[in-house]
Amino acid sequence: MSSSNTNTTGGPSASAPPAATPAASDTLLTVQSVDLLKSKDGPNRREHRTEAYFSDKLIIRRGQTFQMWIEFSRPFNPKSDRLQLQLKLEPISSRGTGIQISVPLVDVLEDDRWEMKIVEQKDKRVRLAVNTLPNASIGRYKVTVESFSPKGKLLYPCTPNDVYMLFNPWCEDDAVYLDNEAERKEYVLNSMGKIYYGTERQIGTRTWNFAQFEQDILEACLFLLERGQVAMTEWRDPVIVSRMVSALVNSNDDYGVLMGNWKDSYEGGTSPTAWSGSGDILRQYYKSSGKPVKFAQCWVFAGVTNSVLRCLGIPTRCVTNFSSAHDTDLSLTTDIYIDEKLEIIKDKTSDSVWNFHVWNESWMTRPDLPAGYGGWQVVDSTPQEPSQGSYRCGPTPVSAIRNGQVNLKFDTPFVFAEVNSDRIYWQKKPDGSFSQVNVEKNSIGQRISTKAVGSGARVDITHLYKYPEGSEEERIAVERASRFGSKPTLYPSPTGNDVSVEIVMDGAGPRVGGDAKLSIILKNKSSNQRTASLLYEVMVMYYTGVLKATVKKDRIPVTLKPQETKTIPWTLLYKEYMNHLVDQGALMLTVTGRVNETRQILATQFNFRLSTPDLIITALGDAVVGKELTVKITFQNPLSQVLRNVLFRLEGLGMQSIRKIPYGDVDKLAMITLTEKFVPTVAGSQKLLASMDCRLLTQVHGVADIVVKPK
Repeated sequence: MSSSNTNTTGGPSASAPPAATPAASDTLLTVQSVDLLKSKDGPNRREHRTEAYFSDKLIIRRGQTFQMWIEFSRPFNPKSDRLQLQLKLEPISSRGTGIQISVPLVDVLEDDRWEMKIVEQKDKRVRLAVNTLPNASIGRYKVTVESFSPKGKLLYPCTPNDVYMLFNPWCEDDAVYLDNEAERKEYVLNSMGKIYYGTERQIGTRTWNFAQFEQDILEACLFLLERGQVAMTEWRDPVIVSRMVSALVNSNDDYGVLMGNWKDSYEGGTSPTAWSGSGDILRQYYKSSGKPVKFAQCWVFAGVTNSVLRCLGIPTRCVTNFSSAHDTDLSLTTDIYIDEKLEIIKDKTSDSVWNFHVWNESWMTRPDLPAGYGGWQVVDSTPQEPSQGSYRCGPTPVSAIRNGQVNLKFDTPFVFAEVNSDRIYWQKKPDGSFSQVNVEKNSIGQRISTKAVGSGARVDITHLYKYPEGSEEERIAVERASRFGSKPTLYPSPTGNDVSVEIVMDGAGPRVGGDAKLSIILKNKSSNQRTASLLYEVMVMYYTGVLKATVKKDRIPVTLKPQETKTIPWTLLYKEYMNHLVDQGALMLTVTGRVNETRQILATQFNFRLSTPDLIITALGDAVVGKELTVKITFQNPLSQVLRNVLFRLEGLGMQSIRKIPYGDVDKLAMITLTEKFVPTVAGSQKLLASMDCRLLTQVHGVADIVVKPK
């Protein structure tokens, strides 16, 4: 990486001083001081778009020039004196090998070379413009100035003035270059985002504080990279860095940031639904020297991954896939097994469908793949299946998923199955083997969502992941992918089926504390009567599709006249589910049956959730920098049960950490109000986020937009 350091004599500068006297040139050229021009409102930080970082260090983006002043013991003489910078990237906490770069002084700067030139000279001071490479390793560089004069060479270490170098989406030669300024502002510079959850028919939204510019976060991100045990020469490649981050954000096999927990108990940690930002998580991890933070589920993993990659300069966004399949056997299908009585065989059905799953997309070129696979790449740090021996996923090209090109790296078959596998029902036969009785071709991968550029709106990006459901291109992609799966001959010609079953829900669906009302719709497309016995089973489930308990189960006899459509109302009462709910209030209704006349198997599943109330946040009076602001938070308990040990968490509004407010118990159906005081420190449009941590009622949060006026 280092350029040759021959011929480094600087030529005359733009405003060269009078030639130095022989006596002056005979003395050693000593560096008295170095000014890296690192202030937040100075030209370096502004031009490199790093002024938002809380740090007072020089933070620059690679492939771009930065400036610095050096003051010597005497005027610099271009004829007899020489100058060179040494940049060292060294591991801070591990024993890995570092990188050393020599930056010579030249007359004219050329692109793609480590070089510097004098752009101004004032008496004993010179101002340098220093060129960096667009493929330099990111990280924290130590800077040493080497001065040469006829009397000898001197070294001046610029400690503790390190230079932090990041990826540069504004530089055309950087692998993460993004050519749209609005998108760069959103995917690199925006520290507040939205994460979607729920089901495809009941999409919930929560605001997340990525906090990538907050105190200690950049240091925490670089500390994290060191734990990846990847040579620092590889820190130049966003493909390797993003893959490394996807492994390091979970703690499964490398002492990473977050410990996952999908059980009912969060003793000794924080409930995943109570987090509303990444700042405290990353700070806690960094300050404990790498002790995993408890606890996380997919949206927390994705929120932290988003923060780390944006902090390092890789354009990244959070993406939610609804009805997201978890394919455990690499069949590239989602397999559901039922017995002779049409009941689900729970210990054989290992594939699951998550109500939603949140991952990230990062923008980069893919020189390691054939042309056409750069752009958005899926990066997923939620630990689901190991990849090449550790729990990580990606970067996976979204364009490869769309075309069923599951032979391209990394982890394409797994992500393909998450968004576009067919759901296949298998029935056990008397001899113990299984036959395929029903295929649902368009239930997996619905309403794939991300936040819009420049606004809080939701954007549906399903079309980037797959062609329209049922189109010729989409079927070809599925069948192309299935050839690489573990069951390559799955698609026999379909048999005649003339009765259909579907489950529908009115409007936004049920709220927690109320009854859930759905409808089962049967259609007889034949000109003959059809009869069937339907078995329904409603189960409480974790949002990951793991079933916890059956709440209600029954049979319904059905008679359908020729060409008849019949709607059967179905209700689940609050008292039937109130003692069974788990996080997210998720339920699944499975309906199976057999048409007596044709032996056709009917099978469908419907996921729904019981939505929760929001926290209402109101600012009382104007918000002004330096003046105390009172904020009111209102909440109504929707349950006819007491909420115990309620804790509120607040963040945003320019605060550098979370504020926790232990509230105690909230009576059944009670409305409560609490007031908090803040002193805003930063002018402009700010967000205040609140979340509630409570065992009985999760996923309760709120956000307020507050415009802070300058003093």
